[in-house]
Amino acid sequence: MSVWLYLHIFGAILLVGNIVTAAFWKVRADLEGKPEVMHNAAKGVMKADYFFTLPGLVLVVGSGVAMAAASGYVLTKINWLTLSILLFAVTGLIWAFILLPLQRRMIRGSEEAVRTGVVPAMYHRASRLWAMFGTLATLLPVVILYLMVAKP
Repeated sequence: MSVWLYLHIFGAILLVGNIVTAAFWKVRADLEGKPEVMHNAAKGVMKADYFFTLPGLVLVVGSGVAMAAASGYVLTKINWLTLSILLFAVTGLIWAFILLPLQRRMIRGSEEAVRTGVVPAMYHRASRLWAMFGTLATLLPVVILYLMVAKP
């Protein structure tokens, strides 16, 4: 196996592992209902995205491009690789343009909750949307993992 494949697998582990783990801790914090715990979880999700999701993303894209170029895959027709790339792009767009802004809103809302003792409706609304789009952004990489392994 090439070093690119190892980097690709490591990037996928960082990426998928973090999105699943971050969602788990954030949902648990919301269920607990304590503003300080919710605030720490919201900030932790954002930090984890920068420390794990983003590096995982860079490793997956960089190593994937290197392996595709080295193997001569054609990216002009629909196949398992082009479908994976498309789904990965959709996942990235959801993360960058929907999830990150929602996370910022949850941080602001949870800061307010820590100050006042009341979790604002804005936090709950952002959290619900984050759960919906986050589920989609988690399921798409699972489909991509299947495509990468099965290569149908």
